[in-house]
Amino acid sequence: MIFTKDTAEKTAELLLQINAIKLNPKNPFLWSSGWQSPIYCDNRLTLSFPAIRNYIRDEFAKHIEQKFGKPDVIAGVATGAIGIGILVAESLGLPFVYVRPEPKKHGRQNQIEGFLQRGQNVVVIEDLISTGNSSLLAVDALIEAGANIKGMAAIFSYGFDVAITNFKNAKIDLFTLSDYESLLPLALAKQYITESEEKTLQNWRINPADWKK
Repeated sequence: MIFTKDTAEKTAELLLQINAIKLNPKNPFLWSSGWQSPIYCDNRLTLSFPAIRNYIRDEFAKHIEQKFGKPDVIAGVATGAIGIGILVAESLGLPFVYVRPEPKKHGRQNQIEGFLQRGQNVVVIEDLISTGNSSLLAVDALIEAGANIKGMAAIFSYGFDVAITNFKNAKIDLFTLSDYESLLPLALAKQYITESEEKTLQNWRINPADWKK
């Protein structure tokens, strides 16, 4: 779910402006999963634009308190959400931790970096939701460490059915600043894409794993 329609449209427009979201139906991108995609999203670019990162920080801080209540800790999912997670934690005056995809192979072999006590309420920050698998692995690590997960907040979601199912099965509430459904009409209205390209992007969204096969 998006936090609000206004936030979703504004966030999508900002991401398009700085090419954090690139739309290229004619020359698809290749994802690490092997999927071919007419869209590529790199929200880490927002950190290089002070006005945009501050907007994202402020929207997260405002909506997190509204939806989840003020948590004890903000957790960022490594590596994409570390930067924005720190900004949100700073804005809310809260401790910050981040979660690796897996424990380190050396040293203390931590998967969670930072100070986290059992029983603390945690909101998890993500930059991007595709299938949700990697995000929920971070949640699992936090739960194993004794955290009480209040929910997850992300910058953008593709809104795949598999992600919706994964979060529902994990019983984790997910809210995003923007999503695919908010992006496409805005991209068309602002002439980032043509009508035929919008149809291509809509078709990809229906079955991304088999698109172009």
